[in-house]
Amino acid sequence: MQNTLSLANILDDAAFLSLEHQLHLEDVLGQHNWSVNLQEQRFEFDGERPLQCTRFHLLGSAAPGPGSWLWAWANPSIPEPVTALSASLRDFGAQHGIAELARPEIPFDALPQAQGAPNAVAGVFLEAAKAVSGSWTSYTGDIGGGTRAAFLIEHPDFRLPPPEPARVMRVLQQGLGTLRLSEHRRALWSYTQRRGISAAVAPEDGSFRFSFPGFGATVTFDEHNRISNIQASMGGEQG
Repeated sequence: MQNTLSLANILDDAAFLSLEHQLHLEDVLGQHNWSVNLQEQRFEFDGERPLQCTRFHLLGSAAPGPGSWLWAWANPSIPEPVTALSASLRDFGAQHGIAELARPEIPFDALPQAQGAPNAVAGVFLEAAKAVSGSWTSYTGDIGGGTRAAFLIEHPDFRLPPPEPARVMRVLQQGLGTLRLSEHRRALWSYTQRRGISAAVAPEDGSFRFSFPGFGATVTFDEHNRISNIQASMGGEQG
């Protein structure tokens, strides 16, 4: 979509697909508790659906005391296999000039969209990591004193099923109501491409059309280039 990248671009790229993965994670886990052992490289859930992750990655932690985010790669006490993905984000940030990904520690006030809340700060960096790494399921947990640790977690059960009309519409409608999007067109385009949904821009009016078996939709935009309407057909593909 663009030749240069910013943190806002990457957050838009992640927005809808990340939301769908988190909704799916809630369905998979139900009520649960979690535990992690960094040295043994073990991440587990117990409760309605006990599950041990096949792999996990610690991105970093957001601490209210110093009011900053610390990347996991900058903490030498954490085993390298657990921090390798965070280090790849550092390299990506350095390559593309995205300082928030490249510096070891980021003050909360450098992320106005998070408004100083540790969980929201962790969420910003998780979203960025998803878009860059292609690992889409995340988890944050309180590790004491209000500090939030941010993880990307992997398990075959976390993979999304094929697109389904009601779920796709829920993701779009809930996302538009809750997500902070800089560019609606970019966010929607990224979602369809990463979700494997056929999509195209109509040259006559700039509307956005996407479809998959059993579903089709046309999306229109207002004068500020924000999504203004989604006209969907549940019975078949549209235009």
